[in-house]
Amino acid sequence: MALAQPARGYRVNVDAILLAGFAARILGAPARASRTRVARSAVDLGAGVGGVALSLLVLGATDRVVLVEIDARYASLASENLLANGWGERGEVVTADVRVAARHLAATADLVVMNPPYVEPGRGRPPAEPRARARSGSLDAFLDAARTILGRRGRVCIVYPAIETTTLLTGLRARGLEPKRLAAVHGRPDAAARVVLVEALAGRPGGLVVSPPILETDGRGTASPSLAALLRGEA
Repeated sequence: MALAQPARGYRVNVDAILLAGFAARILGAPARASRTRVARSAVDLGAGVGGVALSLLVLGATDRVVLVEIDARYASLASENLLANGWGERGEVVTADVRVAARHLAATADLVVMNPPYVEPGRGRPPAEPRARARSGSLDAFLDAARTILGRRGRVCIVYPAIETTTLLTGLRARGLEPKRLAAVHGRPDAAARVVLVEALAGRPGGLVVSPPILETDGRGTASPSLAALLRGEA
């Protein structure tokens, strides 16, 4: 997969690959589930240069994807990346705030993915420019947008810091999105979880499946087999 991104500023990291694998049900899926769940239409909120969206296409997890990105520079690179990988007809880039885009995309998707800003405005140390916009922002805005965009049977998949799991789950339930699947990602076997991957959909409370932990490395710096396969683009 070809991926153009800026030399400085926010760059795609492994969280994008993990999220795509989780949404495709390659990672963190119940044993009884099929490996890849294909969406007819997906929306990537805060898409950046398109790391998550492109990975969904590589893994065969969606037929079409809309990338929503507020930063014109990143949005332009996302468009270039779609074309460079031969997916110009299967993807569209919308340069807009997620709240504005959601009004035009209401009830159009059966999958929404997001790697939202990890730092709420006014909390923690402000990220240095030019990463500030990508890493600092309102989770509520992203959750509201996802709820608007999803169709009746749609699902949302999110990657978020493990330390803020309660905040994420509470925010989802407040919008009628019930968490149904959760997997914690650990950098090594003896480390606390770094991020969580959560899938939610409109439905009755309960029924949350907590998947076995996902390991990024074996503790000696070697990528785990499942992560190594994802990084090779293997489903």
